[in-house]
Amino acid sequence: MSKLQELIQELCPEGVDYKKLGELLDYEQPTKYIVKSTEYDTSYDIPVLTAGQTFILGYTNEKFGVYKASQENPTIIFDDFTTSFHWVDFEFKIKSSAMKMLRPKDTFDGSFKYVYYAMKCIKYEAVDHTRHWISKYSQFEIPVPPLEVQEEIVRILDHFTNLAAELQAELQARKEQYEYYRNKLLMFDKIGGGTQSVTWMKMSEIGTFIRGKRFVRTDIVSDGVPCIHYGDMYTYYGLYATQSKGRLRSELASKMRYAQKNDVVIVAAGENKEDIGVGLAWLGDEPAAVHDACFIFRSDLYPQYVSHYLRSNYYHKQIVKYVSEGKICSISAKGLGNAIIPIPAHEEQVRIATLLNNFDALVGDLTKGIPAEMVAVQEQYEYYRNKLLSFPRIQISV
Repeated sequence: MSKLQELIQELCPEGVDYKKLGELLDYEQPTKYIVKSTEYDTSYDIPVLTAGQTFILGYTNEKFGVYKASQENPTIIFDDFTTSFHWVDFEFKIKSSAMKMLRPKDTFDGSFKYVYYAMKCIKYEAVDHTRHWISKYSQFEIPVPPLEVQEEIVRILDHFTNLAAELQAELQARKEQYEYYRNKLLMFDKIGGGTQSVTWMKMSEIGTFIRGKRFVRTDIVSDGVPCIHYGDMYTYYGLYATQSKGRLRSELASKMRYAQKNDVVIVAAGENKEDIGVGLAWLGDEPAAVHDACFIFRSDLYPQYVSHYLRSNYYHKQIVKYVSEGKICSISAKGLGNAIIPIPAHEEQVRIATLLNNFDALVGDLTKGIPAEMVAVQEQYEYYRNKLLSFPRIQISV
């Protein structure tokens, strides 16, 4: 019998109490911690966080209004609209007023990290654009076993979390190596080392930009025409695709604009200006309806060469000055079209894209190497987390 089983058998064999998150946690509004300037730089030392997938948006040199989280004083940052959240144990500022900082109430005598892991087991998807913590999320109940049981669960789950972090660090090193070679290959004689015959042209001079048409998530169904939603450009797609994630209702088909095979879809709106402008080479045999927060770029260039270039530092340094910032950042076709792209011979475009595809597979193929190990560790973590936190509710005799 494991230590955890022994503790459960000794301390809570009949089950445990369940309590609402709002009974355990207080929240703090983010206003005084919002960053003033989004001119981020890696030489600065204060991270700017989002509760979404990106997590660290960049680094600021602002020293005022810093949230003083630490290993001794951690917090959970919670996106009030999406309900995404992260554990944070270092000082930070934030970008959005939509977040809350969660901390244990003074009366809570349990493990804060245990509450965080228990929150990970809550199955809830925000579907409406309203604030969720007070009205809904804080009302969810979690099991609250004795402190010794909580601490043993945290120890087990921390082991998997730390292992995943080590693999992520190794994968990040490979990604940086890949990005270095990508940037070097795509600069040609701009960095003084190339001998290729290359023409440098504005993207507007070599191709055309076509804005997609608006549709919403509820228009995406299991059967219809292929479609590419702008949000999936960040969370689902890579450099190229032959199949779309979802399909659009057939009755909307005539109203849409479509990426044809060998077009490149470029995302033109997002949470921050650093991510805008990445592209997807559409290689599907069926045309794909494109969301209006994206542009279809149509040219005679090799599409995968273009999609790699749209991830290069040189390209992003060019377009960032054309990004309009607000609640949502965006860029126009004119802004994208002003970016200069190097154009070698077609066979050289194919060679570079093939080489970079191989690099990308090393860091992104979930069936091989470190990515496969990370998937296995994540599956183990989720299995044990769900199993360890599945306590029967204690029955109170009447």
